[in-house]
Amino acid sequence: MSNGEKNLHTLSVYVANKPGALARIAQVFARRGFNIESLVVSPAIDGHFSRMTIGSSGAPEGLDQIIKQVSKLIDVLHCIDHTYDKSVVKEMALIKIAVSAEERSEALQIAEHFGCKTVDLTPESMILQVVGDSSKIDALEEMINQFRIIELVRTGKVVMSRGQKST
Repeated sequence: MSNGEKNLHTLSVYVANKPGALARIAQVFARRGFNIESLVVSPAIDGHFSRMTIGSSGAPEGLDQIIKQVSKLIDVLHCIDHTYDKSVVKEMALIKIAVSAEERSEALQIAEHFGCKTVDLTPESMILQVVGDSSKIDALEEMINQFRIIELVRTGKVVMSRGQKST
């Protein structure tokens, strides 16, 4: 386990799509001394509910208490820890790098190796899109650091349980 993944947990929270739900959930994490490292919120199939995928760091022994407290909140249908599940976990990043015409070929080779898509290309820069697990995006970021990174945006993790298990 690398330092970046130390005590990192991935939770999914299924909530009614109502104002204030996110604030109440964030308060539970803050009171317990957990930091929310990433947060992805999207509407569920019918639009009346939302799924939150929360990447959080903190002591593992406090996680059970957080799950219990979040599950008791108004508008929360369930909260599930997917840290050790057999789940599909992905993240997306957009990386804008400064590249000259001479550097472009090398940057494109690195991008191809990591399965990136080039979503924008100008004479001075390019924007790469990559989807994968966090370690893949970390490795790409390390390799692409030889160029000047102008901007970097990461979505945070999204998770879905495999098979018939609920997310």
